[in-house]
Amino acid sequence: MTPLRSFWFPDNTVLCNFACVDRIRLLEVILNGRGRWTAAVAYEAGNSARIKYRSLQALIDQGTLGEPIEIEDDEVEAVQTARAAFGGVPEIPLKHLGEAETLHLIQTRQEFKGASTWISDDKITLSYARRKGLSVMDTADLLAYGCSMGDVGPQDAFSLLQRMVQLDRGVRLPASVHELSQ
Repeated sequence: MTPLRSFWFPDNTVLCNFACVDRIRLLEVILNGRGRWTAAVAYEAGNSARIKYRSLQALIDQGTLGEPIEIEDDEVEAVQTARAAFGGVPEIPLKHLGEAETLHLIQTRQEFKGASTWISDDKITLSYARRKGLSVMDTADLLAYGCSMGDVGPQDAFSLLQRMVQLDRGVRLPASVHELSQ
């Protein structure tokens, strides 16, 4: 049975992208109650809020992404296999853990399978997810969606992406503002 609801799973890089330009509220509006996250992504976001992007704390406190979704004991091996595919190594146990948990959930858990979108700017993991036939977006796609819904104007969205690029956030910058309004 296909879930009736769509869920969007932004990774910590996406959360930090919005935090670095002080637009967490815009992210919340665009997500419109669909946002979810895994325990590893929530942990990363908590660290990011303490260390650099304090505005992430509001997102955490408000429960915008719901309760962090825990990986069950019988899922750990599959998550670790996915993490290794992304370049995760035993010496750095948290590297790519959030991505691996997210992709595992949206591929295997009935409530998320077929109705979830993963949002990241990590090109390796996005490519992997696309090859698996999963729905993916990056920060530019998310802002383009916000433009289509009237949550943000195309020029404002383009300016936000330009600022993220200036801050070396690794986002994709469309060639022109018009690409955000198509």
